[in-house]
Amino acid sequence: MSFLIDSSIMVTSQVLFFGFGWLFFMRKLFKDYEVRQYVVQVIFSVTFAFSCTMFELIIFEILGVLNSSSRYFHWKLNLCVILLILVFMVPFYIGYFVVSNIRLLHRQKLLFACVLWLTFMYFFWKLGDPFPILSPKHGILSIEQLISRVGVIGVTLMALLSGFGAVNCPYTYMSYFLRNVTDADILALERRLLQTMDMIISKKKRIAVAHRTMFQRGEVHNKPTGFWGMIKSVTTSVSGSENLSLIQQEVDALEELSRQLFLETADLHATKERIEYSKTFQGKYFNFLGYFFSIYCVWKIFMATINIVFDRVGKTDPVTRGIEITVNYLGIQFDVKFWSQHISFILVGIIIVTSIRGLLITLTKFFYAISSSKSSNVIVLLLAQIMGMYFVSSVLLIRMSMPLEYRTIITEVLGELQFNFYHRWFDVIFLVSALSSILFLYLAHKQAPEKHMAL
Repeated sequence: MSFLIDSSIMVTSQVLFFGFGWLFFMRKLFKDYEVRQYVVQVIFSVTFAFSCTMFELIIFEILGVLNSSSRYFHWKLNLCVILLILVFMVPFYIGYFVVSNIRLLHRQKLLFACVLWLTFMYFFWKLGDPFPILSPKHGILSIEQLISRVGVIGVTLMALLSGFGAVNCPYTYMSYFLRNVTDADILALERRLLQTMDMIISKKKRIAVAHRTMFQRGEVHNKPTGFWGMIKSVTTSVSGSENLSLIQQEVDALEELSRQLFLETADLHATKERIEYSKTFQGKYFNFLGYFFSIYCVWKIFMATINIVFDRVGKTDPVTRGIEITVNYLGIQFDVKFWSQHISFILVGIIIVTSIRGLLITLTKFFYAISSSKSSNVIVLLLAQIMGMYFVSSVLLIRMSMPLEYRTIITEVLGELQFNFYHRWFDVIFLVSALSSILFLYLAHKQAPEKHMAL
């Protein structure tokens, strides 16, 4: 009876997660597209539901909700389903919709989709060769073999996003990095843009007048053809000194300049709004957060470097270790085990919420940036693949943030994985991503005033 009640709780939560994923798909991703495939919508929603269920099981593990055997069963079921989706179902449908967009392959699209899926499986399996994740004890299609490869991709993605986010967040929030933009700068640039538009209109009028003159003289109908005709049409002057080819080149150059001026004007307006916003109470709050994240970014880069150099991976979760160091230093009586459990629960909850929210925002921006009516189904499936791998690898890394007594079932379900490797790999990719982001943002910030002066 207890198992049925536990299963009903899990099924109910999965239905709710599925509904949220369905609404997010309809209201956010595909709100501007009339043509949509229901199989894509179902796959995306199911992937989201089972991904969130893994985080729910982590919280249940800390709170002790559900029977231990029920949690173990649903952990196993959840991982089997999510791996089936990520390794077999999503790659096949991505290949199918890619082939469907190629007219020459319409008749044999099922065959070519299978070929693409087999190609994916080959490279997916070969992914394990350069990394210490192979386990001869387990079969080819065991959970350990599949999740070890999914974890490499997911951890790499997480580290890249975390490295960029740790650097970009303070750069975005801190008013220190804002350019000093005045109303005079904006007015001067807008005046320059209006002058450029006037020049474009004037030159296009000259071209239109020249074409009308040619039409009145009958030169349009008697236009010479062939190679020598083309040479003559380019070199011949119209209306005394009008050279249409040269004027058109000037118009093209001015239109490109006007596009650059417009983008620069929009950027100056956005910077001016950010300067005004930074003076408000909320802006000052986010500015403070920027300094906090700057310190966190420096500390995270320093710790990642230490972990890589000394090949160090903590055996205790950071919360328990931090409380133990503080209690020993202050020499006070404190129930470390009790408070570490509650603080770990809050910390894991914050990590889960921010991970889901941040990933959905990133996926939405990415989808809007590159999607079209033909490629939207493929892109949504790619986003579902990224989302599933991201959440699976989050479980691998969040495990270290949990006290030892809460890791038991998760460790049993995940199997004999090289957990230390994933943490070291995360540190390496995070460090590379963070340092690359610092260099990129430094060059972009330094180049912005120079570009403004050039325009």
